[in-house]
Amino acid sequence: MNDAHDPPRGDAAESPLVFPCDFPLKVMGRAAPDFAALVHEIVTRHVGELEVDALRSRASRNGSYLAVTVTFEARSRAQLDRLYEELTAHERVLMVL
Repeated sequence: MNDAHDPPRGDAAESPLVFPCDFPLKVMGRAAPDFAALVHEIVTRHVGELEVDALRSRASRNGSYLAVTVTFEARSRAQLDRLYEELTAHERVLMVL
């Protein structure tokens, strides 16, 4: 079983995804004015430019955390693996779903 910080594993035959596909990715971290921009920067390195409405942010009830959801067209399992690896390695990212 993979932890939320682990990138997806296995080969394409094991994946229920059919590529290309729309893929919602949720990234959580401590609330800061630049956290959504940080997530945007990392994601665009892996998927290219995003649609204007591709990114949504939501603060936790007490405002301590921020969840950023990015929806993009995933092209391959390898692309998703590389994206998960970079996001989970970043010190400001607490969780990736």
